[in-house]
Amino acid sequence: MELSNEQLTLIDRTREVRVETFSTSGSVKTIIWIAVVDGTVYVRSVRGDEGHWYQRALANPLLAIHVGDQRIEFRAVHVSDPDEIVAVSNALRDKYPAGGSLDRMTRAGVLDNTLRLEPIESPDEEE
Repeated sequence: MELSNEQLTLIDRTREVRVETFSTSGSVKTIIWIAVVDGTVYVRSVRGDEGHWYQRALANPLLAIHVGDQRIEFRAVHVSDPDEIVAVSNALRDKYPAGGSLDRMTRAGVLDNTLRLEPIESPDEEE
């Protein structure tokens, strides 16, 4: 499944989204930053490996992003390509204001916590 241009624009223009992650005890929604690079959606844990939502996404890579009035389902894929990680950092710098939060999101200690979000078809969309 691919996201529509409208969905990509909405994600790209929205400063904060809610990521819904799942575990055996249920789902949890957490407010996070999000970036779009060349039509692909990315997220990163500002707390690095310590981010609870990030830990849940690693344990169960199926998650959802709540943006505007939409809920979009994704599969989270760990990013290890250095060029892709740099592109995400640049997209974050272009989208968010300079300063403490952006500095924490683009520091060396969290770069390895970059996830690419690949859209999946939700059961509601199947015919």
